[in-house]
Amino acid sequence: MKIAQILFIFLLVIAATISGCTPADGAQTKHAAHGEHAEHEQHTVWVTSPKQQDVTITQQFVCLIHSRRHIEVCTLQSGYLEEITVKEGQKVTQNEPLFTIVPALYAARLETERAEAQVARIEFNNTKKLLEENVVSSQELAIAEAKLAKAEAHVKLAEVELEFTVIKAPFDGIIDRLHEQHGSLVDEGDVLTTLSDNSVMWVYFNVPEAQYLAYMADESNATETHEIELVLANGRTFSESGAIGAIEADFNNETGNIAFRADFPNPNFLLRHGQTGKVLIHRTSKDALVIPQRTTFTVLAKRYVFVVDEDNVIHQREIVIEHELEDVFVVKSGLSVNDKIVLEGVAQVHDGQELKHYEFRSPDEALSDQKFHAE
Repeated sequence: MKIAQILFIFLLVIAATISGCTPADGAQTKHAAHGEHAEHEQHTVWVTSPKQQDVTITQQFVCLIHSRRHIEVCTLQSGYLEEITVKEGQKVTQNEPLFTIVPALYAARLETERAEAQVARIEFNNTKKLLEENVVSSQELAIAEAKLAKAEAHVKLAEVELEFTVIKAPFDGIIDRLHEQHGSLVDEGDVLTTLSDNSVMWVYFNVPEAQYLAYMADESNATETHEIELVLANGRTFSESGAIGAIEADFNNETGNIAFRADFPNPNFLLRHGQTGKVLIHRTSKDALVIPQRTTFTVLAKRYVFVVDEDNVIHQREIVIEHELEDVFVVKSGLSVNDKIVLEGVAQVHDGQELKHYEFRSPDEALSDQKFHAE
């Protein structure tokens, strides 16, 4: 029995010697190979480069919509409203009659003044004949002439007062709510309605000082073009494009903002006075440097990327972001189009590390799966 066991052990030793390793050694070798492969996969990162091209940058501002002309229509005389020739919401044209105040009193006054003027004219003619006959002096003629001029002035005043009993539209527009009804007793200066000229709408919005300075620099240097859109309360974009019509003279010291005015044509009269919305200013920046946001990381409120040099050594570099878009950064400084930056695997690398395995993706491919696409 002992001889058989010794023989069996002897055969195992010979087999192990021939194979060059024990079963345990083979398992260790396989595990080491697997670990090396895993380490290889772990340290393989994706690298790309920034891309330089035109991009559209959108700034959004809350706005208030005004009619180009929006006035109160008031009475110029006192009396009863005899006639209202318009309805609420009606479109009217310039010089179209809107309201009529009972004109009887003013018509009677006009007739009285005309009669007084006729008397003064007769007195003037008689005095003129008497002067020719040397009966009266030239001073008396001058007095008669002055009385005639005064009487004629009273006639013109009475004519104007009579005209004021008919209130007309000063320009084309839309009638708002009627504040008085037929038969109402109104006094001079009472508001009857409002009239809005909605052919062109003035859209006001506040711009922070930094963005104001950037806008003025763009305009003076002609480095960027601006396209202005209006988004209405229902989320839809207004069909017409606008243009900056005016910038107010003063900043609001409390908010640090300045008011801009964008002018929008309103051919279908969809926009009305008092509406609200959002102004979108699209700025086309020429030859902007664009990188995916996921290539960056933040340390103490500063933005960094990992740059791969010619020797495949990684260096941490600070960059300055000019604009932040959806999934994309526009870089102001810190990078060039020739730099290689880590795209995938930022968390797996560190400053000073030498990359032994990495894959390069073109800038177009790196940006193709972003929500924002550079133009």
